Amino acid sequence: MIAVVGHPHLSSPTLALLEEELRSRLADFAKAGRAGLVRAGKGLPLTVGRAARRAGLSLVTVLPCRDGVPGYPTESDRKAAGELLLLSEQVRLVEYDPSDRASCLAADESLLRACSRVLAVWNGSPSNGRDATAHLVAYARSHGVDVELIWPRGAGHLA
Repeated sequence: MIAVVGHPHLSSPTLALLEEELRSRLADFAKAGRAGLVRAGKGLPLTVGRAARRAGLSLVTVLPCRDGVPGYPTESDRKAAGELLLLSEQVRLVEYDPSDRASCLAADESLLRACSRVLAVWNGSPSNGRDATAHLVAYARSHGVDVELIWPRGAGHLA
C-alpha cells in the first residue's frame, strides 16, 4: 500500500501541478499491482484520488468511525469525501475524530505503519498546529517505511 501525505493548505495551482506529478508516479505503482491510501478530505487527498484514477491505481479511502459505526468527515471535507468514495475501490473505517488534530494524527500514524511506501508532499517546513507533515515523514522513516518527497517547482501554500 502507498500512502500520500502532505501539507493540508496547498494552493489551487499547486494541487493542479501535483495531480499530474502524482499521476505519473502512481502509474508505476499501478503496474506493480499496488493500491493507494488516503484519509478522506479536500485538497491533497482529493487530488491523490483523481491522480490515482487517471493512473489506473486502485484507491483505498479511509473514513472516520466511532465504535465501528461510520462517522462524518468535517463539513468542509464532505463533498470531497463523497467524490473520493466514487473514485475508490475500497473504503476502510478507522476510529478517529476528524475534528480532533491528535486523533487524526494517531490515525495517520496507524495507517503509515501498514504501508510500504509514503509519498510526502512536503517543502521541508517543520510541523506546527495546522500541519503535521514533518512529523509524519519522520514517523514513517522511523518505522522503516520508504519515503519519497515531492515538492514541484512553483508549489505554494494558502495564506
